[in-house]
Amino acid sequence: MYVCGATVQGLPHIGHVRSSLNYDVLRRWLSHAGYDVTLVRNVTDIDDKILRKSEAAGRPWWEWAATHERAFTAAYDALGCLPASIEPRATGHITQMTDLIQRLIDRGHAYAAAGDVYFAVRTLPEYGTLSGQKVDDVHQGEGLSGNKRDSLDFTLWKAAKPGEPSWPTPWGHGRPGWHLECSAMATAYLGPEFDIHGGGLDLVFPHHENERAQSHAAGDPFARFWLHNAWVTMGGEKMSKSLGNTLQIESLLQRVRPAELRYYLVGPHYRSAIEYSDAALDEAVAAYRRIESFVNRVRERHGLPEPSAGVPAEFAAALDDDLGTPGALSVIHKLVREGNSALDAGDAGTASRAASCVRATTGVMGLDPLAAGGVAEESGDSAREALGTLVESMLERRQAARAERDFATADRLRDELLAAGIAVEDGAGGSTWTLKDA
Repeated sequence: MYVCGATVQGLPHIGHVRSSLNYDVLRRWLSHAGYDVTLVRNVTDIDDKILRKSEAAGRPWWEWAATHERAFTAAYDALGCLPASIEPRATGHITQMTDLIQRLIDRGHAYAAAGDVYFAVRTLPEYGTLSGQKVDDVHQGEGLSGNKRDSLDFTLWKAAKPGEPSWPTPWGHGRPGWHLECSAMATAYLGPEFDIHGGGLDLVFPHHENERAQSHAAGDPFARFWLHNAWVTMGGEKMSKSLGNTLQIESLLQRVRPAELRYYLVGPHYRSAIEYSDAALDEAVAAYRRIESFVNRVRERHGLPEPSAGVPAEFAAALDDDLGTPGALSVIHKLVREGNSALDAGDAGTASRAASCVRATTGVMGLDPLAAGGVAEESGDSAREALGTLVESMLERRQAARAERDFATADRLRDELLAAGIAVEDGAGGSTWTLKDA
């Protein structure tokens, strides 16, 4: 798998990390199915925006890029993304880019002009196949410079400008074009043909169309399957720094836990847009806590449930059907409901089996509440167990009071728990509890 990673021009927001989370779930599911998965996620560390923003801040471009690369890595780690097999930086692969350009020139698909090098779009009849564009309707967004032969053509190599970083090539000093970087890095680590190329919906054109074009023109089969995740929007608009409608990861993690934010972002189908709202995030938090509460109830009453070896057929079918995470989560919540009912009925075996299955299925999605080192790992298990014993005792007293219709005592016990930071939720399967700030 090759996934288009960050252009490290600024701090990451949820629109950025949604892509990495979606493909992390795909990777986990493929690994669970027995595949040996190599994941390449690149870092674009040289780019027009990086140069502009670093100059405006009065900082070296390389320091600006490295600082924000670390911020992206911290966000991936916090939200439970498995480390990529390799995270190549564009600036570390100039040799591979130069070789690719030369292959394109030799095949008649590229030309040099005054230090710039362009891809000649009309030399590739299949251009536009990925995005469904007609060649005569294409607008690259680059305009027609004095060196271009055709406005359709896009830049492979940019001639050096005063004060900008540059590298030597047979066509003069300069720096790479954005599209060139990914083709060179993907094939450097995955070979001329590989299985899956992923990225955001906004990359279909021109980025992925141009990647595909230059790779095919060079003679590489390139990606067999292309996947594109939808945006996170606010007010119907794509979340972007230019619109000022970003929600940065660091600030959101001051409000909700990493597991809860991950649940919010991987729950919808990857091809469905997420319209951000505080209410929707709160719903995701409550849904995740219902899963967590059930697993912890089983652990406290019957010991640590180990993840089961397999997953339910309907869970597997959901993920096999174009990574259907909504259907997969529906199966998890069904298991939770059945497990809570078994707990209330005193059926320890059924409850423990359900919890083991919940751990296995949430593990596939990177959401296992009890995973060692996971985004929802509890710190201080012994303290939690001691607290659980006390809370369960109070809940039993509360349940007895309710059975005797002594609602004043039941309400007082609930209020005492709430004052201590413990929220109680009454449902058909009985009462569950969570730490309000957990």
